[in-house]
Amino acid sequence: MAKVGLVTVLFNSEKVLPGFFQSIGGQSFTDYHLYIVDNNPNEQSDALIQGLAQSNGVTAFTYIKNDKNVGVAKGNNQGIALSVKAGTSHTLLLNNDIEFYQPSLLQSILNYSIQNNEAIVIPKIFFFDNKKIQVAGAKFLLYKGTTIGIGEGADDAPQYSIEKHVDFAPTCFALFNNQVFEKVGLMDEKYFVYYDDTDFMYRAHYLHGYEIKLLPSLHIFHKESSSTGGDRTLFSIFYGTRNRIYFIRKNFKGLQFLSSLSYTLVTRILRYVQFDSDQRAQLLKGLREGFKL
Repeated sequence: MAKVGLVTVLFNSEKVLPGFFQSIGGQSFTDYHLYIVDNNPNEQSDALIQGLAQSNGVTAFTYIKNDKNVGVAKGNNQGIALSVKAGTSHTLLLNNDIEFYQPSLLQSILNYSIQNNEAIVIPKIFFFDNKKIQVAGAKFLLYKGTTIGIGEGADDAPQYSIEKHVDFAPTCFALFNNQVFEKVGLMDEKYFVYYDDTDFMYRAHYLHGYEIKLLPSLHIFHKESSSTGGDRTLFSIFYGTRNRIYFIRKNFKGLQFLSSLSYTLVTRILRYVQFDSDQRAQLLKGLREGFKL
């Protein structure tokens, strides 16, 4: 029987952990090992994790305490490496600001991956607060240097309930056959946070030919941006700008490079006009750093 490594990266995640542990503890599938990578550990979070794990029956877990915030990309890489080393067949990357209520979800997504030889499988993801769709799969907008979620912000509907292949999906809940990591490699740790999954999925799809299978009958509910505060915080403005520039410079050439870079710079100018002085400073800093990486 296949065994799965579950990898989640924490940073000030105490508020969302009860729902996360309840979701995992409610699963019928138990042949997993949970790797919890904490980028800001403390006595309170340690005690909370130990208590939630015990109360929800999550006994197979490893708690990795980093001595500083090494970022989401490196945190995922730490967990992936441990999962692969332990001999698992699959690794599930999942945020901890999610909840899921279907008891057979883990079993179903793993069974589908094995029985249909699908290397990357994802569920449909809803916003936690309003239950509207966040992504029913996603796709690259290469001429813009970014991605777009299919159905984002819409009410659920039949057109979002069709099993299909997509070329992109965020890694807030994504199951990988470990052979993917052997061929594609790991996350690029230069991103720290944001665009690390975009870069990885771009390499997987366009350089190695992997497609991502959407199973819309499986549902995840995402408390988006609970750890970073949203896309208008100083943190998000800096890293979102920096990493988008870096992603374009790293992966694109020719007309695709010119189109995506031009679009990004023009839209940053428009945002600059709307921002206050602190936001403008972070945007300019992100642009400078994006061209240095």
